[in-house]
Amino acid sequence: MRRVAAALAVLGALVLAGAPAADANQEQVSWVRAAAARFVNAELDGNGAEACAVLVMSMRMTEHGRTCAQRWDARIRAMDKSAAVRRRWRAQAREVPSAVVRVNGNHATIVLPTRLIAGANHFLWTENCWMLTG
Repeated sequence: MRRVAAALAVLGALVLAGAPAADANQEQVSWVRAAAARFVNAELDGNGAEACAVLVMSMRMTEHGRTCAQRWDARIRAMDKSAAVRRRWRAQAREVPSAVVRVNGNHATIVLPTRLIAGANHFLWTENCWMLTG
């Protein structure tokens, strides 16, 4: 019983210190980082279709006659007018490769100083890849 408690304490300390969770492997961590980088680079490139390619299915649906790509193109254009937003996107692009990733089952988070979308840096394992959730 003491060994189990000690092991859980060590695991808790590692997670709090920013280490990946015990069930995460390097491939999962790399995949989450790649998805985050793909999303940030799509924003920097003004490519709504590429940004949508990283989103979970429920966020890619057509809404009010507008496709996901159309909505994200408009959102990126509106946000892109701000120099502060461009600086944030460039900072995220630099930070993603070394960002801490925590994986727990089919849910993952990436620790960035600012959120990717809607206050979230959460990914869900779906469609055989990590998809960004809102």
